[in-house]
Amino acid sequence: MANGKRLPLTNNVVIDQATALDLIDQLRVAVPEEVRQAKRVNQESDRIMEKAQEESDRIVARAQEQAAFLIEERELTRAAEVRSQEIIEEGHREADQIRHGADEYAASVLVRLEGECVKALQSIRHGIEMLDERRGVEPEPEPDDSELEDEPDRMAGHARV
Repeated sequence: MANGKRLPLTNNVVIDQATALDLIDQLRVAVPEEVRQAKRVNQESDRIMEKAQEESDRIVARAQEQAAFLIEERELTRAAEVRSQEIIEEGHREADQIRHGADEYAASVLVRLEGECVKALQSIRHGIEMLDERRGVEPEPEPDDSELEDEPDRMAGHARV
């Protein structure tokens, strides 16, 4: 919107309607993609967790087979049990690290998406204010965060120009 035209003696800018609507349409397309991307990250995290659990189960099964062969020798059996527990704990630690990394990535994507939504909402509000001023309508007070859920209903009364 850098190519808008300033109105003399005001802080208002007139913007091209087609450009503004095109940007809004682009946002409508981009936001669902970010949500789908976050879902894919969560699904990938689940898949990695399942894979880690399967690997952990295979390692435990292998350790148990080894322990069965060494059952007659007590010290070797005890060592195998300890190693089996270490492997299980290592598998859980690795799974936790993978989950943490996936959660961090999903959180960063969602935070970035939230920022983009806030910017879009600010642009939309600014456009509505300009239209309201041009039509001589008294501007509505800024909603607080709890009212943002009702934002589409509030904006439904504003016609596109």
